Amino acid sequence: MARNDGVDRTFVRNQDLPTLNDVAKAQEHNEREKENYSNQDIDTSQTCRNIHFKTPTDSYSAMFDQMIADGIISTRGLKADAVKYGELIFDVNSAYFHNHGGYEYAKQFYTDAYKAAVEIVGGEQYILSAVMHADERNRAMSEALGQDVYHYHLHVVYVPVVEKQILWSKRCKDKSLVGTVKETIMQVSRSKKWESKVALDEQGNPLLTAKGKKVLRTSYSVLQDDFFNYMKVAGYTDVERGERGSTEEHLTVTQFKVAQEQQRLEDMTAQIAQTEQALDTAQAAVEKKQKELQSLQKQTKEQRAAALTVQEIRSMGKKTITGNITLTSSECSTLKDYAVNGILARAENSRLEEKLQQTQKSAAVWKQRYEKIYDKYQNLKKEVQLYLEAVKLAPEKVRAFLDTILTRTRQTRQHDQPVRRKSQDMEL
Repeated sequence: MARNDGVDRTFVRNQDLPTLNDVAKAQEHNEREKENYSNQDIDTSQTCRNIHFKTPTDSYSAMFDQMIADGIISTRGLKADAVKYGELIFDVNSAYFHNHGGYEYAKQFYTDAYKAAVEIVGGEQYILSAVMHADERNRAMSEALGQDVYHYHLHVVYVPVVEKQILWSKRCKDKSLVGTVKETIMQVSRSKKWESKVALDEQGNPLLTAKGKKVLRTSYSVLQDDFFNYMKVAGYTDVERGERGSTEEHLTVTQFKVAQEQQRLEDMTAQIAQTEQALDTAQAAVEKKQKELQSLQKQTKEQRAAALTVQEIRSMGKKTITGNITLTSSECSTLKDYAVNGILARAENSRLEEKLQQTQKSAAVWKQRYEKIYDKYQNLKKEVQLYLEAVKLAPEKVRAFLDTILTRTRQTRQHDQPVRRKSQDMEL
């Protein structure tokens, strides 16, 4: 089982795309039109697993213009700066899908979620694109579990519309038609699509405040209820509705990631300290071996200089008529001394040469170890550079932020004890 707080929650976020630039950026991200992404968690090798429940036939803006031309939507009376595009993002924490089998289960879940999106939007004809992303890696869970875990979620880009009746005006020649319905259009309107609704009691009557005013349910709350209820009816009874009044989309996932990143930072800091210590030790060993090598080279040179040269030996003695070599007493004594010294020098040279070779090999090994440790140190230092800079620039703020998140995590775990639920038939 993947690590979470024992509670799996559905969530849907509705966000405006107010400008054409925002629309273009959403299209680039959703349709994976970019070659490179700043988000390092996007694994392009897995993009082929993304699933379109509705594939766009053109750019989002071009499809919008075509819908106007075909009479599917109307921008009549719309202000120039009005919001014409919206995006719904359906989500559940990564642990939920991981614990239910991963990709195949997510595919079925979001197939049903897309049906909910069609109802929420008001019809599939108002949806420009619907794609499930299966190529965004959950780094914290992947590192914690030692395997790739992907964060499955659904993007639905749509046009917010409401039904509007156009009435015959007083200028109509047939006075009997004045005030009656002339035509019904689907008007693009973000504000009317997501206006707050009156809260009703069990009998269907409006709920009132102590001052007699009607209690309103925000569009955000209505959206969460509608999605949760639809998925519950579809058979997903092992997930809960997103927390009421919460402004955080994925509190448990955020806590999980912060805790993992905090542990990762601490581990890497310790590794850097150990690596720096090993680096110093290796450097000292290399310097020691180099000094030993220099000393041996000096001794070898001295021993070679002390040995007799061939020329010196050939110059000793005189050849007699009989062909014998005669040596003076001094030359004989000197030659004997040279002979003894030569034998001793040869033995010492042999020993020093052997030791020199061993020292050279040892120095090479230490140099190789030093280079490996130094490369590892540089990689570790580069990987945590942002953390180190943040701690250096604002140590108190970084520490306070991490302490706050971790304290909230502990409080949440103490307050919300995991509740075991029976697995559903659909569980893989």
